[in-house]
Amino acid sequence: MAADTGGSMGKTRQYEGEGIRVIYDAGRCIHAAECVHGLGAVFDPDRRPWIDPAAAPAEEVAAVIRRCPTGALRYERLDGASQEEPAPTNELRVTADGPIFASGDLAILDAEHAEIERDARAALCRCGASNNKPFCDGTHAEAGFADPGILGVTSMPPAGDEDPSTLSIRLRADGPLVLEGRFRIEGSDRGEADGAACALCRCGYSNNKPFCDGTHRQIGFEADDPKAG
Repeated sequence: MAADTGGSMGKTRQYEGEGIRVIYDAGRCIHAAECVHGLGAVFDPDRRPWIDPAAAPAEEVAAVIRRCPTGALRYERLDGASQEEPAPTNELRVTADGPIFASGDLAILDAEHAEIERDARAALCRCGASNNKPFCDGTHAEAGFADPGILGVTSMPPAGDEDPSTLSIRLRADGPLVLEGRFRIEGSDRGEADGAACALCRCGYSNNKPFCDGTHRQIGFEADDPKAG
């Protein structure tokens, strides 16, 4: 059974099977294909509807959904089993010519610090061209965004009194993603650093990617971010 529903970041579609409900947000899907490769009987893009949760046990469906790096796929257990828990540590992975994949206990905040969304997995736009900011929608490929994704640092501002479990990602108005909370960030070259605060470029033009250097002000970047409520 499939149904449309409105989510805080846009329309989603739900598919219900034995003991599990699968929630799909097409606006956040960049076709990483973890679901298709992991459980083709359930996730078949050549079929309509393309998701059939009844085609496999609920636990197998849930396990594959947890591999979705963008959060486009989520689930709700209807059989009394445990719901998805965030990863115990917050991690960011910068990809070459693409988004930043984030996992953990992610709190997406608007410019006034109000919570918009709570996620366990997300792909964050850094080309500036996504039509679903702050999330990646795959537009970087069409826009010709190019950046090797190298971290370029070995140390970050140290942790203070931040809650070690939650990573706040605030959408500064027409500016960067402001991170507060303990996290590990890894570049495409496997360079990594631990930190508790930073500002990530999302206009696509910083000369210090993946970090913000203020260039968004010079180019007149407009984010058109969603707001809580």
